[in-house]
Amino acid sequence: MQRWDIPPRGSVVSGGGMVTSSHPAVTQAGARVLERGGNAIDAALAMAAMSWTALPGQCGLGGDAFALLYRPSAEVVAFGGSGFGPDGGWPGFYRGLGLRALPLDGALAVAAPGALAALVELHAAGATMSLAELWAPAITAAERGLPCTAKTRADIIEHRAALAADPAAAAVFLPGGAPPRIGHPLSQPDLATTLRHLAETPGDLYTGSLAERAVRTLQSGGAPFTGDEWAATGTALTAPSITIEYGPHTIHQTPLPTPGWMVLQQAGLNDGCLASRPWLSPEAVDWSARAAAIAFTDRMTGWPGARSRGIGGEGEEWRELLGRAALEERRAALAAGWRPSWGSSPLPVSGDTTSVVAADADGGVVTLIHSLAFTFGARLMVPGTGVMLNNRLGRGAYLIDGHPNEVAPRRRPLHTLNAWVVTDASGRLVHAGNTPGGDGQVQWNAQLLSHLLDHGADPAQAVGAPRYTIFPGSDADVLGRPYELRCESRLGARTLWRLRELGHDVRVQEAWGGGGSALVISLDHDSGAFLGAADPRQDGVTLGVGGG
Repeated sequence: MQRWDIPPRGSVVSGGGMVTSSHPAVTQAGARVLERGGNAIDAALAMAAMSWTALPGQCGLGGDAFALLYRPSAEVVAFGGSGFGPDGGWPGFYRGLGLRALPLDGALAVAAPGALAALVELHAAGATMSLAELWAPAITAAERGLPCTAKTRADIIEHRAALAADPAAAAVFLPGGAPPRIGHPLSQPDLATTLRHLAETPGDLYTGSLAERAVRTLQSGGAPFTGDEWAATGTALTAPSITIEYGPHTIHQTPLPTPGWMVLQQAGLNDGCLASRPWLSPEAVDWSARAAAIAFTDRMTGWPGARSRGIGGEGEEWRELLGRAALEERRAALAAGWRPSWGSSPLPVSGDTTSVVAADADGGVVTLIHSLAFTFGARLMVPGTGVMLNNRLGRGAYLIDGHPNEVAPRRRPLHTLNAWVVTDASGRLVHAGNTPGGDGQVQWNAQLLSHLLDHGADPAQAVGAPRYTIFPGSDADVLGRPYELRCESRLGARTLWRLRELGHDVRVQEAWGGGGSALVISLDHDSGAFLGAADPRQDGVTLGVGGG
């Protein structure tokens, strides 16, 4: 197997439990919970809270979250926390403000945050420790301040002007009027107070005093929230995972409003086709990239001749796309050379997210992903709470007449977040993982699954393999841009040349510049050991716990 300049570091191996994330303090929080006898749910909840402190630009109480829970001899269950825009937010309201698209920051970009609702539901599904116990390390970290990382400092510098315009955010992220230095403690005392309160009364974020403060903040910024939509967001989305067969395996994904179906659709198009091609060969990358483009075509405009005008954050139209007839039609189109119209675009992929995976010695696994949408979300903090609000509505909802994702009250905007689990024919866990990365997520997750299932890659090889991304995806701010194929240079000059010859407008990225922060934990049934790895593109750490 080619190694593609993957760092010479193997997967972490553990005979007990395992945790992995994109930040050392987050991983450590999960490991300590497992060491104390907690299970995968407990570990994931502790890691999520520590993420809010350690990675404040990527996630928070003001964002969204989705998770899959695997337990031996039980169905894989999905937990979703995604909120509504304002009850007064009809298309005419925004057009009356002279807008052609929703803003990406400020009050008009915000949807009610669903992350806490999802985590509370996950906790009820089998946690063994209270939220107060699980969140205590994060509360202490917020009070004392974790050392500022290079990534957080870079995020603050990039968005300095927007953060400075919000007094509450500026007080936290621009102490003394300047970005914190690397290693300087970044304390968040208001967030610590809020976490301590919500650990005991989590419903207060949706129907109590915290909800009232958040709604008043948004109303003062011109957003037509009533508070009712905020309360409605406090009910999490819980359902069985959605699935597709891939060879002898079953891939489980998160349902709407996530784009989990897009990963499954790509899997249905790739099954048998990527395994028969050399790993990451020009022909394999070409097929995989065009399969991703089909998924985005179905999401954005619908397949030519199809009844659907696209897929939004609700409805059942996606199910037809995973049926045999639809997959065979699109596979035939791929075989005949179908491709989108490739061009060029100066815009970067946007978005910022983080995630965790936790596995316990009893075989339970949680794969969880959460986000503020763009970095620091709407760049708006609820005063006195430490809670940054997301910009999911601005990022995800459209001002396009009749589109399934057209902005409307009580309609969740489409999402980028998704997470996956793989089981074998007997229903046993094989792999679990996820990756941040905006519209890259559905593409990179499909690539990870092929590396693992088609080519036998271990977790370290899978997360470190060269990455490629079609652009644009479905974010509201890049709709209509010409297509291009972005490739890490490690794919090699011959492959990049051949992809151009096949008709792709190839844009070469730095060797490790493709984006994302993939996490994978696998279970080797011969030895009974977990294997895991975190993406070398970020600061990820994987730790095994117990069992030698």
